[in-house]
Amino acid sequence: MSDHRTTVAVDPHARPFDPRLPRSPDTVVVYSDLNCSFAHLAVHRLHQARARLGLDGALFFDHRCFPLELFDLAVNERPGVDSEVSVVGALAPEAGWRLWQGPDWTYPVSTLPALEAVQAAKEQGWPASETLDRALRRAFWAEDRCITLRHVILDVAAGTGAVDADRLAAALDSGRHRQAVIDQWRTAREDRVICSPHVFLYDGTNLANPGVTAHWVNGRFGVGFPVIDHDDPSAVDTLLKQAAALL
Repeated sequence: MSDHRTTVAVDPHARPFDPRLPRSPDTVVVYSDLNCSFAHLAVHRLHQARARLGLDGALFFDHRCFPLELFDLAVNERPGVDSEVSVVGALAPEAGWRLWQGPDWTYPVSTLPALEAVQAAKEQGWPASETLDRALRRAFWAEDRCITLRHVILDVAAGTGAVDADRLAAALDSGRHRQAVIDQWRTAREDRVICSPHVFLYDGTNLANPGVTAHWVNGRFGVGFPVIDHDDPSAVDTLLKQAAALL
């Protein structure tokens, strides 16, 4: 996690192409990983704010991949993830959280298949993709489900009522969306995307870990634990109001 940064392009129509940004004003790009607690919080708040502001059906979330395992060349360590639940979860308990209750050998070793599924669901429209993204987060954080596994991903998809699981299975089995995961990871490298989560608007406005700053004490991730320095839930409202103004 890093300090947030905000940039605004003067003329979005004349700017050079930036692959981080939405392709149209009605989408908000969210770079994140599925097993990142700060991303689970931010996505929950984005959905809540969109509904609260009456923007459902007007603004859509374009989920992009920030795969921590590719950045770190390691599994996102369970001790670090567990240490965040009570701290980050306390900021929005209703998002759905609990410590992993399943056997150790059922803990997800990778989020790449689930990230790919979210990209594949875009074939069925933005609502399908963003609904699957949110359901997979809840499956991991609140339901102890191994979202590495194909059958679990498809079962979660079927349970949403918004995703055609058979169509999603065909897309996953073809592998045609796997490249999108890698391309988005490459776009995010070299500090172009600061952390999971990082939100981008059509005009270039962007905010990493919106509204939240934190630091680690008594050791790094996986050893110590996080402390929240600042939390401003209204930051996501401000972002979405600005996005709505671009429509």
